[in-house]
Amino acid sequence: MSTPPPPPPPPSSSPPQPLDGLRFAFGTLTVLPVRVTRWDRRAARAGMLSAPVVGLVVGGCAAGLGLLLLFLGASPLLAGVASTAVPAVLTRGLHLDGLADTADGLGSGKPAEDALRIMKQSDIGPFGVLTLVLVLLAQAAALAQLYDASWARGAIAAVTAAVAGRLALTLAARAGVPAARPEGLGAAVAGVVPAPGALAVTAACTLAAAACAWALGGYDSVRTAVAVVLALAVGELLLRHCTRRFGGVTGDVFGGLAETATTTALVVLCLGS
Repeated sequence: MSTPPPPPPPPSSSPPQPLDGLRFAFGTLTVLPVRVTRWDRRAARAGMLSAPVVGLVVGGCAAGLGLLLLFLGASPLLAGVASTAVPAVLTRGLHLDGLADTADGLGSGKPAEDALRIMKQSDIGPFGVLTLVLVLLAQAAALAQLYDASWARGAIAAVTAAVAGRLALTLAARAGVPAARPEGLGAAVAGVVPAPGALAVTAACTLAAAACAWALGGYDSVRTAVAVVLALAVGELLLRHCTRRFGGVTGDVFGGLAETATTTALVVLCLGS
């Protein structure tokens, strides 16, 4: 993502504390006032394994605002727009900025070095603008449809999509995925998560999402699990494409993955609702 996180503290050789991973996750993936106390590979590993917890909080806030507006008599469309805006605010738009920069880099058709330079520029090109517009419209429209069908369905979708978006980051930080640059957030978290750990977190989040949706019925439970799996599959396709094009991942790619997985989950949850 183009805007870097706050300056990290110096690496620590002391044993990791239970909350170091959560501090790392919230301090780098949100604008919440959480101080990152460790900036090393072990803290990054715990932080990326904790990324879905960030999604749970962000999605919960998004669902909360949507439900509040519905309670006050607002339309499902307004509730959907509000639920779309909350994650952007809580991340200071970093994931959206990363999505736009990734789209510009991929759309440029230039070699990896030139594409990475384009992604670091502060302006947004036509590919980035078009991608942002389409993604935000898709998210707002999907949430509006889901809120219109049922307030509970919309709220569960907002939380599920946010968790799926951050779960895509956990998988992208797994061992074997290289960093495209030697600096930045991408380099700090690239390859820090063991593959078995990433798969375990994925399975746990998928089962938890299905269990939460069980209150709406068995069909919704299955559809929610499928939405998470398909969101991660689309994110994996984008990850592999970016790795081939750029030689690895960057903070921008992580942002693009989060928004892509989030949007995919919402679209899938709309189907048949």
